[in-house]
Amino acid sequence: MSEIIGYARTSTADQLAGINSQIRELKKAGATKLYTEQVSSIGKRKELDAALDFLREGDSFMVTKLDRLARSTRHLMEIVDYLQERKVALRILDMGLDTSTPSGELILTVMGAIAQFERSIMLERQREGIAKAKSEGKYKGRPKHINADNVREMKENGSSIKEIMAEHKISRASVYRLLKPYGRTEMNDYIEQIKKRQSRN
Repeated sequence: MSEIIGYARTSTADQLAGINSQIRELKKAGATKLYTEQVSSIGKRKELDAALDFLREGDSFMVTKLDRLARSTRHLMEIVDYLQERKVALRILDMGLDTSTPSGELILTVMGAIAQFERSIMLERQREGIAKAKSEGKYKGRPKHINADNVREMKENGSSIKEIMAEHKISRASVYRLLKPYGRTEMNDYIEQIKKRQSRN
């Protein structure tokens, strides 16, 4: 037998009345099982995950408002894809959206197109930002791999820690790390030995 699963959420800063109001609306609309939680939209939502895991083919998943469910259009479409795979309908009460109906499917198609558009705009802005940074000489790209042997060779040839930092554009801690297997104490002893050999020459 199919069920109507309701999900209610308020942020941790909201009043208890907010969650109670959602529960009343969901029950009035026919929810047979409820999952509720107080957590921000960007926080880990255990009850939402539990509700989605509980759903079975033929069920309906219901929320009072879109912002109670998804943090963005893209996030919404990820949930919708999951529901469609399980053959579960989505109902959003204040929008009158029910994906089990033709009009609901149409609205969902439009929202999917918007999500794709937002994605395209984001990627375009990212490419423009990289191009601008490159033209201004500010783009560094991905951090390059630092060869520990090169660092050790520089130190053995008499380079100071600061010189190694400048050459490879890395921090002092990174230099020490790359000079391993020498521990910090052993490395200091090693450096002193190099200095002594250089002073003799």
